Amino acid sequence: MHFVQAKGILSAENRMNLYRGCTHGCIYCDSRSSCYHMDHDFQDVEVKENALILLENTLKRKHKKCMIGMGSMSDPYLPIEMELQYTRRALELIGKYGFGCGVLTKSANVLRDLDLFTKIHSQTKCVVQMTLTTYDDKLCRILEPHVSETSKRADALKKLWDAGIPTLVWLGPILPFINDTEENLLGVLDLCYEAGVAGIVNFGMGVTLREGNRDYFYAKLDEHFPGVKERYISAYGSSYVVNSFQAPALQSLFQTYCREHDIESDVNTLFDHMSRFEEKGKQKQMSVFDF
Repeated sequence: MHFVQAKGILSAENRMNLYRGCTHGCIYCDSRSSCYHMDHDFQDVEVKENALILLENTLKRKHKKCMIGMGSMSDPYLPIEMELQYTRRALELIGKYGFGCGVLTKSANVLRDLDLFTKIHSQTKCVVQMTLTTYDDKLCRILEPHVSETSKRADALKKLWDAGIPTLVWLGPILPFINDTEENLLGVLDLCYEAGVAGIVNFGMGVTLREGNRDYFYAKLDEHFPGVKERYISAYGSSYVVNSFQAPALQSLFQTYCREHDIESDVNTLFDHMSRFEEKGKQKQMSVFDF
């Protein structure tokens, strides 16, 4: 890892990334794409050394409370977080100044900060989001080699729900010829239902590939799934959006399951709830995040 001085910390949408780069090693990661203009090795995580000072100064100046998002480009619970504790200290500031938060991660280490999530959610709203790609821990170790296994993430989701913290799952990516099966989808959905997730975010049954992440993905396909790269090239060429040929059936199964198990799946509804700031005692309507 290396440290840099950042010029700012919150985006126009009130999202932030305390780190840049990642050590998870997910073979499909879009953040490797050349369009993000990362000028250092992806695994050499950049730490925004002054992020907490910038965050506190920004929160102090904000006239209107809002939800603060973490994890859109770099996981807030990378292994270095357990040493540096930037995410934890950021959550402390978010709670101190009365803001809400949404956290997206692939790590069961999120449970370390359950006390802070509980504090924030008692005042406003806290939503913890977890990405799930496959129900199979063995396949997970190939697709996402340095991340908490799926079973551990599902257990973390259940513990968060038991503690009264609303949770969402981001379902995907669905990789053609690898995890685009009804068995895999039902396995993930069953884990979501058993863990009590309020909703599932899904943008389609496929994956996106572009310069940078495509090269890495294809190299890993050659390493772990011989012959599959050639199937991608033949079927999709250089397409950015790579949808599974099983997508219609899988999407129908997904929607039916969510409807029958009372899990919210409408992306617009979920994003509206995640972005809407609410103070306890002042909510004007019930949401999927109310228990």
